[in-house]
Amino acid sequence: MINKLISNIQKTNAPIVVGLDPMLNYVPEHIQKKSFAEYGETLEGAADAIWQFNKEIVDATYDLIPAVKPQIAMYEQFGVEGLKAFQKTVDYCHEKGLVVIGDVKRGDIGSTSAAYAVGHLGKVQVGNTICQAFNEDFATVNPYLGTDGIKPFVDICKEEKKGLFILVKTSNPSSGEFQDRIIDGRPLYEWVGEKVAEWGADHMGDSYSYIGAVVGATYPAQIPSNFSFMYSNSSSSVSSSKDSFLYR
Repeated sequence: MINKLISNIQKTNAPIVVGLDPMLNYVPEHIQKKSFAEYGETLEGAADAIWQFNKEIVDATYDLIPAVKPQIAMYEQFGVEGLKAFQKTVDYCHEKGLVVIGDVKRGDIGSTSAAYAVGHLGKVQVGNTICQAFNEDFATVNPYLGTDGIKPFVDICKEEKKGLFILVKTSNPSSGEFQDRIIDGRPLYEWVGEKVAEWGADHMGDSYSYIGAVVGATYPAQIPSNFSFMYSNSSSSVSSSKDSFLYR
């Protein structure tokens, strides 16, 4: 899947993604009114309004961009109906030829991590039938539980030829409470970044790894430090959570 993402970037000359992170108050009033008229002021009505809004965004941008990044929490707040809208959005983006980065930030271990990986990137067996659930192309994953939380995702990515973007340095103001802690003379996020580069070197597409890093670009002074661990590994890819860059 990293090969398709790179191909889409080259074709559009746009190393960016469109974030599909809809809050209901972002949705234009005329769309809300139409959905509420059909479904009422209900979770179903809210989810339909979000889906209709997403569809218009995708229709306006799909030939200009390589990928989209829906943030699942914005859909989960509307319960099952919101997740249906998430699924519709993923499926529609695929119809339009876009790569879908599921911004799900999952982080757990063992069978729980494996279940998350199957649900978002893989296939699940139901009786004698093999089914796909959300079916994103990439997922964001939190590595701070260690390799146990990452390996099930990597295994699914190998099977399905999909990919991961793993959190290294996030953009939120309090990220430094833990990520900037100095361990053996270096901030924790650098140690995590080196581990991501190690995983990435072992899991290559044609020119780029299908395991990349999420690096927040909120603090420009940290960018040279954030990216230094990647420069030494020409096979790794980095996706910034603010300005979506890909680096070899």
